[in-house]
Amino acid sequence: MGGRNQLKKIDLTHPEHLQTLVENRRVFNLNNCELNVFESYQQAYHIPLAFNDLVITSMVRGKKVMHLFDKPAFDYLPGETVIVPANETMIIDFPEAKLENPTQCIALAVDAGYIHQTVDYLNNYYNAADEQHNWKLQFNQYHFENDTEVSGLINKLIRICSSSGSDKNIFADLNLKELLIRLIQSQHLQQVIQETGVSGNQSRQHFILQYIHEHLTEKIAVDALSRKAYLSRNMFFKWFKDQFGITPLEYINRERVNMAKRMLADPANSVNKVSAECGFSDANYFIRTFKKIEGITPKAYQMISAR
Repeated sequence: MGGRNQLKKIDLTHPEHLQTLVENRRVFNLNNCELNVFESYQQAYHIPLAFNDLVITSMVRGKKVMHLFDKPAFDYLPGETVIVPANETMIIDFPEAKLENPTQCIALAVDAGYIHQTVDYLNNYYNAADEQHNWKLQFNQYHFENDTEVSGLINKLIRICSSSGSDKNIFADLNLKELLIRLIQSQHLQQVIQETGVSGNQSRQHFILQYIHEHLTEKIAVDALSRKAYLSRNMFFKWFKDQFGITPLEYINRERVNMAKRMLADPANSVNKVSAECGFSDANYFIRTFKKIEGITPKAYQMISAR
């Protein structure tokens, strides 16, 4: 819904160079990854697609319907990313594709050895001495909404992969490692949230997230959070960002915006009321924060929700 953090449009293939109207493919090869740009120009259903490596896909234009992991089908829209393991077949529908409104999607196939190196890096440098975690890329969460940093990294990788510079493999590796780490951290955050709801305070991570959720409508001071984590303010910021890929304030604001979206579904709730009840002390700050995360203002979101 709305204007999530979408990828920059990629120039469409010239009509004279199209090989097919369904999943026309352009390929850009690098040392540790392969960038594929897929475009479809007509309706089609149940199109299979698989890669020999793990693939990170992101929608650029249009709409697909994805059938994956024997799970219910879901709409795949611009501003979203899906990760798929090696040799897993995606079944894809293109219900709205046409010549004047094509779908466009990128698929970044990543070398397995490079993924292992990145996971080893996380396990060596992103583990607290008193709180060991076995970092890994999982597929219990495979459908992501692009945040500003993820969409920025993917845009950079598209630009690097399609360039002709002799140093593009170096820059691609740096951006690819950061993208993988952010996706793994995002998965870890969701896992800890789920465990917190059913398992209680198993660790410092569970305790802090549970405290945030229990006090989301109140003022939450970072100094108070750091004291509850038994860390200095600076160490708490670093620990939280290392574990989850975002700052404490970014996480608090994101969860408050999620709460606001539920309230905005009721057209009787004003923006000022939603702002106050979701823990924002200033309505203008709420509007700016909401737009940064969702891509549209709270009022615009409410109008779309009411349709």
